[in-house]
Amino acid sequence: MVRPLEFAFEFVRLNPMSRIPKPALKAFSASPPPSALRPAPPTRAASPQLLLQGQEEETLNFLAAHPVQNVMLSSLIRDNGFECRLNRGNFYACRDAHGELTGVALVGHHTLFASECAETIGEFARQARVQGDVYVIVGERESIKPFWSSYAQGGETPLLTQRELLLERTEAGTAVGEAVRGLRLATLGDLQTVATVHAEMAFAESGFNPLEVNPAGFLSRLTRRMEQGRVWVWIEDGRLIFKTDITGETPEVIYLEGVYVHPDARGKGYGLRCLSRLSRELLSRAKSLCLLVNEANGPAQTFYHRAGFNIHSHYETIYLPPHV
Repeated sequence: MVRPLEFAFEFVRLNPMSRIPKPALKAFSASPPPSALRPAPPTRAASPQLLLQGQEEETLNFLAAHPVQNVMLSSLIRDNGFECRLNRGNFYACRDAHGELTGVALVGHHTLFASECAETIGEFARQARVQGDVYVIVGERESIKPFWSSYAQGGETPLLTQRELLLERTEAGTAVGEAVRGLRLATLGDLQTVATVHAEMAFAESGFNPLEVNPAGFLSRLTRRMEQGRVWVWIEDGRLIFKTDITGETPEVIYLEGVYVHPDARGKGYGLRCLSRLSRELLSRAKSLCLLVNEANGPAQTFYHRAGFNIHSHYETIYLPPHV
């Protein structure tokens, strides 16, 4: 059986100053602010239906209503389409009696959803329970409530629940300190260096080493990300000083994960300089940047605030035990 966190390295979320053990993940689901959740219309569809090739434009238009929250769903569709093993799950949609979308979800190892309708969210939860291969559920805090209420009807108990903050930066602002001449896109020649550090971070945070659990899958995903130009590094004398990954990208939003600063370089402003300079670069091609941080991790929140990130919304992640 696949271990419950093996998939997580498609979207690893790690902080340079984190001292709080947590499973690595990264993807997040979308829904509107809590006040926007509403009961299902009386004409809603009875159950989710698989999304198929040819429905991409309609789906992306639906997700565009909340581009920050929906960046991972939108990015996966743009990168892979609906029917691709790299999604590690299936895309579903709910519609009303007029055929209009009321929600979109990815159901699988990592489950995320976008809907303004509480009943639609419940339908996605019931689909997830039937599908049976769900290990992590992520969503805005108020949206997780109806999802879990429907999913856990059989008495399931989470392995772990975490509260997180979705942070966003929308202005290029002024870069901090001197330019970082060594900050660049990673190449395949950096694969071993980046993979080793990435695996060490994951093990320290979650207790699972992807190079031991599923080395082929882990290296394949990291290789693809590098080929897409979505891994940034600063390496000197073979030492990885700074790293971060772009794990979701649309024309409107870029989602960052895997922020790392070498232990010997921490507290010297290197991480802040790198993230500030990179943010200016990335904001030339997208309207905003976003990332998730543990709500209890004050030092990391301070770091990101100094880098120009502010709170956008509140999230919750539910990790399920392997037997679910």
